[in-house]
Amino acid sequence: QVQLVESGGGLVQAGGSLRLSCAASGSIFSIAAMGWYRQAPGKQRELVAAVTSGGSTNYADSVKERFTISRDNAKNTVYLQMNSLKPEDTAVYYCNARLPLGWSSKTIDYWGQGTQVTVSS
Repeated sequence: QVQLVESGGGLVQAGGSLRLSCAASGSIFSIAAMGWYRQAPGKQRELVAAVTSGGSTNYADSVKERFTISRDNAKNTVYLQMNSLKPEDTAVYYCNARLPLGWSSKTIDYWGQGTQVTVSS
């Protein structure tokens, strides 16, 4: 059993910054990747940023040069530094952790409860 606890969401004015945190706990032997997804009302959930255990990162085009994802492997924690926020960034942000199943190549995804980010114009 794995639990993801998110924090750092809130209301911010356009151009401002927020830092999201997500800590994973439970039956964790290793984590292949952690990341952040977001979902606005009536929209499909989309990948925002992800980082692998090896440090490789991936960003949505809409957030490149504005958001930075980082990971503290010792704490099983992932962060998302969001700068120059825009109203279009308003969404519920979900933390994701991808864990390997045993020693196979299969993985399983765990999700946080979501944290609301609202950017006012």
